[in-house]
Amino acid sequence: MKVLAINGSARKDGNTAIMLRTALAEIEAAGIETELVQLHGKVIQGCIACNQCWEKKNGHCAITKDILNELLDKMVAAEGLLLGSPTYFANVTSNIKSIIDRAGMVSLANDALLARKVGAAVVAVRRGGAIHTFDSINHFFFISQMVVPGSSYWNMGHGLEPGDVEQDEEGLLTMRTLGKNMAWVLTKLYA
Repeated sequence: MKVLAINGSARKDGNTAIMLRTALAEIEAAGIETELVQLHGKVIQGCIACNQCWEKKNGHCAITKDILNELLDKMVAAEGLLLGSPTYFANVTSNIKSIIDRAGMVSLANDALLARKVGAAVVAVRRGGAIHTFDSINHFFFISQMVVPGSSYWNMGHGLEPGDVEQDEEGLLTMRTLGKNMAWVLTKLYA
């Protein structure tokens, strides 16, 4: 089994990455392989509504100038997916939105490629807007027919500067609980 975590933050190794790694540590402790992909320095184009994914049905997006198809292959190969995003104007980053739109359309066009995978949202926030960000990612999981495990609170951590989230004890506890719950669900579904 494998869990792929995608850090949609423009900051490499910032608060979102810290939160993802906290959850991944619990998943790894359960004997499940993990991989963290950070999108720092990368630009993923949005969907252009060309409908080639519906016409070709090859499991890939027609846009090939960015890493979306590489990420999509990793998503399909993994049993679990963590999507992490800081909160930008009460929503996900543009890279995460592009993944949601393009991977979502390719999945739907190809007999629900992501169905029954385990998915969880991880959100970093300075102050407000995290619930909308959390909901945006979860809506992608639900429309993709994925299984979404819960935690002890909504999967968010508070902090502005890189590393600030390490002071959010409840946020880190939520990430540890999420990792344990995700590992439990994965072993029930795939072991």
